[in-house]
Amino acid sequence: MSVNVAVVGATGAVGQEFLTVLAERNFPIKNLKLLASARSAGKTATFNGKEYLIEELTKDSFKDVQIALFSAGGSISKEFAPAAVSAGAVVVDNSSAFRMKEGVPLVVPEVNPEAIHKHNGVIANPNCSTIIMNVAVWPLYKVNKVKRVIVSTYQAVSGAGAWGLYELEAQQKAFAAGQPILKEKFPHQIFNNVFSHNSKVADNGYNEEENKMVLETRKIFGDPKIMITATCVRVPIPRAHSESINVEFERPITADQVRQILSKAPGIKIVDDPANNYFPMPLETSNQDLVYAGRIRQDISRDDGKGIDLFVSGDQIRKGAATNAVQIAERLV
Repeated sequence: MSVNVAVVGATGAVGQEFLTVLAERNFPIKNLKLLASARSAGKTATFNGKEYLIEELTKDSFKDVQIALFSAGGSISKEFAPAAVSAGAVVVDNSSAFRMKEGVPLVVPEVNPEAIHKHNGVIANPNCSTIIMNVAVWPLYKVNKVKRVIVSTYQAVSGAGAWGLYELEAQQKAFAAGQPILKEKFPHQIFNNVFSHNSKVADNGYNEEENKMVLETRKIFGDPKIMITATCVRVPIPRAHSESINVEFERPITADQVRQILSKAPGIKIVDDPANNYFPMPLETSNQDLVYAGRIRQDISRDDGKGIDLFVSGDQIRKGAATNAVQIAERLV
């Protein structure tokens, strides 16, 4: 069944990736509408070899639209998603606006696809770091319940938006030319540096990204008691987030058992070659949809056999955003 689709935020990094993923996956589109801010209206974008005019987003933009893919920021989602729903569309929203709202499914299709059809017009796409972690942790959780997760992230600059890429590139060029390195939007120089994720630190001492990973995972897993602590860091990598994950299980488990479970899990590729020191890298996970998992080893800090360490990497613009949303949309048609 072909459907009428609108892409909101069509000129942004994720909006452009929506178009790439929709084309690659042969999503059944009858009519496509590309929506963006007034300053982008009148520009064009190409989809499947055809030029489409970008229209200004208004509350009247959604007539006859059946699926609306939103990636234009939380304030835009809050303002315009209700209009899309009122017009009869199902909104798949990539912002944080509705993720923790009661009654709004928060979905990673490899984890909780059954939640998709419980929507009331809006389905939320989780945070990119949450998605990448959950694709790897959930298959383990199903076999041997996970009690606690300690995760540290290594997050690419494009996770902040296209401007993150521009800022890293500008600083690289300035350094190469012997010119002063200027900060624009990031709070610190990102070239030759790493720093705590550039989101607001809450009263509990955790920044927004870290709190998202905790709260969203509990909702997605349907387990309010799972213990999670996160440290999120921005690194000078263009694309693809990586994460170091320590998992505590309810029962003892071996590294070989974890490797076997993940080798059969959807959305995962095992990259775990200690002899050649070859493990997941953002260079190899960029521009594709699988989450790579490796460095799978027993946690030697405990003697009960219930701890495992692993390292994962995944493209936060694709699986962490656009692809996850399109996978949700595929289950709606």
